[in-house]
Amino acid sequence: MARISLFIGTIAPLPDSGRPTGMFKHPVSAALQLGFEGFSGDEQADRRVHGGPEKAVHLYPANHYARLAERFPDAADQLQPGSLGENISSPTLDETQVRIGDIFQLGEARLQLCQPRSPCWKIDERFGIDGMAAFIAEQRLTGWYFRVLQPGTVTPDATLDLVEPAANAATLAAAMTLWQAHRPALEALGQLAATPGIAGGWQRKIVDRLAYLEKQPDKTAPPPPAFHVKPEAP
Repeated sequence: MARISLFIGTIAPLPDSGRPTGMFKHPVSAALQLGFEGFSGDEQADRRVHGGPEKAVHLYPANHYARLAERFPDAADQLQPGSLGENISSPTLDETQVRIGDIFQLGEARLQLCQPRSPCWKIDERFGIDGMAAFIAEQRLTGWYFRVLQPGTVTPDATLDLVEPAANAATLAAAMTLWQAHRPALEALGQLAATPGIAGGWQRKIVDRLAYLEKQPDKTAPPPPAFHVKPEAP
């Protein structure tokens, strides 16, 4: 059983560029409905990289904030649970303790861990700090996404309970380390792609990388992009 806090938010402009983001969240004080695409009242600005059935709920480990504050002291006062756009904050879970495919109960809802978060350039602008998104990605302080298997009501005092552990799957920390390796073990990469419950989009990227590496056995392929870089201005 993991203690949690819940957060939702609507779309708002970033301070410098004015581009929209759903990163500004606020604590939840009343019961919410959790559907297949997320919590009622919660919004995502760029649906290409956030939201949808396989990114319905984002959990960020609360203990990561201390590391971020140590690395980026100018933003320390702002680095509080909820400030990275997560829906769920937990002080007792991190990427080393969960596995791809783990199923959790949250109130009446049932969730399945399916992929890590890919940090976005908007983190840097939100905090006014260059390099924070890259640090989060490189140190694998990303948190993760759940898909919703069973919708239902979630109250602010709900706990997150592991009900069906994916005992044979890699931890999320191990999976990210493998995924980011310059020359990962091909058998292990194939096993990662075949993990029950893995998000389809992440699975396709792994399969494509595996195919490239199998065709280019003598080349050292660069690791996949660790975070979303800022696009050119429209």
